Amino acid sequence: MKREKSEALFEKAKSYFPGGVNSPVRAFRSVGGTPLFIEKGKGAHIWDADGNEFIDYCGSWGPLILGHANDKVVDAIKKAVEKGSSFGAPTALENDLAELILKNNKYIQKLRFVSSGTEAVMSAIRLARGYTKRNKILKFEGCYHGHSDSLLVKAGSGLVTFGNTSSAGVPEGVVNDTIVVSLNNEQAVKQAFAEFRDQIACVIIEPIPANNGLLLQRKEYLQFLRDICTENKTLLIFDEVINGFRVGFDGAAGYYNIQPDIITYGKIIGGGLPVGMYGSSVEIMSCISPEGPVYQAGTLSGNPVAMAAGIAQLTECLKPNFYQDLETKTQFLIDSIFSNLKSLQTSDS
Repeated sequence: MKREKSEALFEKAKSYFPGGVNSPVRAFRSVGGTPLFIEKGKGAHIWDADGNEFIDYCGSWGPLILGHANDKVVDAIKKAVEKGSSFGAPTALENDLAELILKNNKYIQKLRFVSSGTEAVMSAIRLARGYTKRNKILKFEGCYHGHSDSLLVKAGSGLVTFGNTSSAGVPEGVVNDTIVVSLNNEQAVKQAFAEFRDQIACVIIEPIPANNGLLLQRKEYLQFLRDICTENKTLLIFDEVINGFRVGFDGAAGYYNIQPDIITYGKIIGGGLPVGMYGSSVEIMSCISPEGPVYQAGTLSGNPVAMAAGIAQLTECLKPNFYQDLETKTQFLIDSIFSNLKSLQTSDS
């Protein structure tokens, strides 16, 4: 395999960017070697700067549910950008994408577009605090919610602890309002609510955690979280930035038939362009500025090119049997992997 061009590009990048990359996972430190510099992609395939062709199982870490350079998404982007890439003012495309989502997702009534999943979660946390007038949040070890300060926290040593920062630059005062407990531990959650009664604004969880491996949660456990939050007037946030629009159009909330108070989304709704979104009930969303006192803004929020790409992609996701076909393809891949592993084990023995 040729690597010369990628290696040369990485050497040059190291003089421009910390570690030579603009996001840490691109540095290849977990897998070793030099990062591949990608030149193009189409469908399930990508090509690097040296001309090597690969089957891409990452899909840009989630957004490309239709594969690379999908013709309908590309056409929508071209038509939108020819009219202008950004206005800092409302466009009809924002209405169109919002209507498409809200008509097909009964778990949210109003939404707000932002520019990333991290921004969506950060805004949802602020909304929960503003709505409940409480400061503390509860998160789970093993779930990742972006790189905002209050969520860059890992568990301490006890059953229920204030977390320890997992990044330099996060003030202790911020960490002290974040409670971290282990996943799938009902007793720990009960203890947290007992110790911090009437102080917890929200519980946030990836309903299908995917950053430390696929840590599937029991429906009974997610329902337990729903019930204990309701009992304590605490908001339940489902972070569906990764699994939203992937396990189904209405995500894990629909898959498990559990109603969170706030849901965050990202990745797939932008068709490969930067976008995020959070949604809730009309009552809770009315707290967002300019309607309410919780401030949140963004120059590129609802960007017309990203909205056009999202409309094109989600329209495809709504076609009959889209998710059934996706499940069939996934099952074929899984069965093939296990079959090959079984063959290898048989030959070794």
